[in-house]
Order: sequence, then C-alpha cells, then structure tokens
Amino acid sequence: MELLVLIALLLLGLTVLIRRRSYTYTTSTSRARAPAAVVIQKIADPAVAHRALVENADDFSDRPVAPFLVFLEKKHGQYGDGLASAPYGPLWRAFRCNITSETLHPSRLEHVTPLQREAIHGLVAALGKELPVIAIVRDHLYPSIFSVLARLCFGDDVDEGHVRAMGCLIREFQQVAVGEARASPGTMLAKLAEWRRLRRLSAIHGRLGELYLPLVDSRRESRPTCDGGGRRPYVDSLIDLRVPDGGKGDGAGRRAVRDDEFVNLLSEFLGAGTGTVMASLEWTLAHLVNDQEIQKKLRDEVDGAGGAVAASSSRRLIRGMPYLNAVVLETLRLHPQVPFVQRHVNADAAEVLGVGGKTTGDFIAQFTVGDMGRDGKTWTDPDEFRPERFLPGGEAEDVGPLPGTKEIRMMPFGAGHRFCPGVGLAMMNIKCFLAALVGEFEWAPPTGGCAGVDLTELNTFIKAVKKPLSARLTRHT
Repeated sequence: MELLVLIALLLLGLTVLIRRRSYTYTTSTSRARAPAAVVIQKIADPAVAHRALVENADDFSDRPVAPFLVFLEKKHGQYGDGLASAPYGPLWRAFRCNITSETLHPSRLEHVTPLQREAIHGLVAALGKELPVIAIVRDHLYPSIFSVLARLCFGDDVDEGHVRAMGCLIREFQQVAVGEARASPGTMLAKLAEWRRLRRLSAIHGRLGELYLPLVDSRRESRPTCDGGGRRPYVDSLIDLRVPDGGKGDGAGRRAVRDDEFVNLLSEFLGAGTGTVMASLEWTLAHLVNDQEIQKKLRDEVDGAGGAVAASSSRRLIRGMPYLNAVVLETLRLHPQVPFVQRHVNADAAEVLGVGGKTTGDFIAQFTVGDMGRDGKTWTDPDEFRPERFLPGGEAEDVGPLPGTKEIRMMPFGAGHRFCPGVGLAMMNIKCFLAALVGEFEWAPPTGGCAGVDLTELNTFIKAVKKPLSARLTRHT
C-alpha cells in the first residue's frame, strides 16, 4: 500500500482518485483548500526520484488532495483525513505511528498466521469445487484476502455477513473511482459525469460508515484485551489513540479520533490491504500460467519446504524460500501495485527535480513507478519475467521491496517518509497465498494448448490485469 497507505496504499486506501492538494492547515475543523495545482511534472528517472523522495524527503512528503475529499468537505462542512490523505505533520505522524507500532510491527505480524491459514484453507476448498476451469480467479482471491484484513481490523468475532458486505462496498468504491471517462475532458457532459460519480462515491462512503461505526461502538463498550492468538485489532488501537487537536504540534491539546476519520482509516486499511495483494497475486499467477518452467521451480521449492499447507502457514519456512521471494519481487518490479506516486510540491523545490524555470507555482510531481522498474539503464532485459535476477549472484540480489538509502531501482511500495507502512504484511500475505496456490494446484491456460494469458495492463489506481485471469487448474499430486 504507498500502498497500505496508498494505505496508498497504498497505499494507498480508498481515496483513489488522482490526488490534487494545495492547502493551508488551520486550527478549525475544516481545512482551507486553495485551488488545486494543475501542473504535473512526470518523473521516470530513478536517480531523480531518489534525490527527491529520499535525499529531500521533507519537501516531497505531501500528497495532492483528491477531488472526492473536496466534494465531501463542501457537502458536510468538514472532512476527516486518513493516513493516506493527511498533510505531512503531527496528525499524519500520530496515525502513522499508531498503525506501525500497534498493528504492522513485525512482532505483531507473528499473530496473523492463524488468520492466513483459515483463509487459505477456505480458498483452496472453494477453488477445488470449480475444477478444472476457474472463470475469474480474482473473484475467489478477493474475499479470502479481505477476510484476513477484516479480522485483523475488527477482531475474530466480526460477523461473516458484515465482512462480506464491507468487502462488496469497498470493491464497488474502487471500481467506481477508477471508472473510465466516456466523454471528452472539459465538456459539460464530462463534468456532469464526474459530478454523478462523486455523488455515487459519497453514497458508498456513507454506507461504509453505517457498517463500520456500529462495530466501533461495540468495541468501545466491550472488548477483550486481545483477540485469539494475542492479536489486538486495529480498531481498538484507534479507539485508544489521541491525536493533536487542530494540527497543533505543541502538545497543547489532544482529542479522540472522530467518526469521519474512523471511516477513512478503516477503509484505507481494508481497501489497500486487499486490492494490492490481490493484484500482485493475479499478476504472478498469470506469469506462472505463461511460464510453466518457472511455475515448476516454485512448486519444487514449496514441496521441499514440506508442501503447500506447511509452507503457507509458517513465517519461518516462508523466509527460507528464496525462489518464492524472487518470484514475488519480479512481479512487483514489472507490475507495481500503483502505476505512479504523486506529491504536492512547492515551487522552490523544483530545482531538486531539474525542472526549475518550467513552473512558477506549486505543482504535482508524478513519479512513474512502473517505468522505474523497467528502466533499461538499470535492468537487463527489463520486460522479461526473470525471477533469477533476485537470487544470489543475480543483478538484483540486494534489491528488496523498499529502496535502499543509496539508490532507487524499484519502488513498488513507495519511498521516503510516506512509503507504505504495510509492506511487511503485504509481502507476507502475497507469499503465503502464492505458496498455497502453487503447492496445491497446477496452473495452465484456460483453453489448453500453448496459448498464454493476456498480460495487458490496466493503469488505474491499482495496476491490474486488464482482462481478469482465468485458468485451468488440476490438483498437484
């Protein structure tokens, strides 16, 4: 999630329209929003991205505001930020520190394994009922992944019907938010279509609040110290959290998280945490369908670790599977969860990007993440799916999901202060589900023969497979 932030992210969450921000942080309940910056500077050079996001991180830590947020603020008089949309400052730091220490810290993730095991067991059983041809793989992946996030968010006692309803609404929100325009930009017809879309998003947002807030109130009234396995639900940490009042960083006043902030924070966590993992799994499976040799190498590693059940339910075994890690990293290099990362930038920082003189006011810096992962100056045969490059002795043996301090070669989870805090959870979910799916089934093109699957990309907020993956599955024996 940029992605669990985008969760934004990511990470990351459900504020998934192209963001535009120019703002003044005030002490009132409403932020003054100046006219949106309209100049977009696209950055594809990894060296320039490193100079901006890492070396000058403080100047490149604000995200532009989404039109949807402006719409809600005009409609309701105020709008509560989430982790992805909050300005870089004391409120953002409070949200970020809370989710990092209370939910996404590596020591906390040790307790997620039982949730993954149950979800994977249900997914394998569901796929087994539809053999041999699975028409749309993502329709099975989404609810299984979402169930892990929902229980991590609300606790083990959350109602399954409630979980399904939340999952459907969040998926609908994402689909509406990234819908393709059917009219020429700038025309009255286009403006009317955009207004209708914002109204529909607002309605979905309201229905999500109707689902979330009773659960929040229930946890406020009665909750155990921890859920099964020692987990503390994310919502409990938000109930106890106190954030700076009015954006002041002097400690003069702190307040509880408001209901509108709850809605956005929970939507980000659930939406980004599910959508990005699902997209990465679908891309990986599509490549494995097209390359049976790589699929066999991965299955052999899973079998060597004790089989699908053992490998997918043990963090220790997952960490000891280098080829699984390489396959996932190669997918993230070619198909990062988000096609670009945006920052709202003051004019005086333009020189950092080498665009001084090209803009006289604030602008949006758009870092094209997908281009960086396919940069021919950085990668050999950049368009080939070659996991071996991430193995010891390969050209990228020291490259991981987050950039290093010296250079950026790929940044699927963002970079700088606002990199996705959910990178650990996302990587663990992707690897556990993938190990189980490849260990339990052999994946082949749906029609048989040599025809591969279509790898055309759909660049929305999440970089998805344009044509949903379908495949022919057989039980691995």
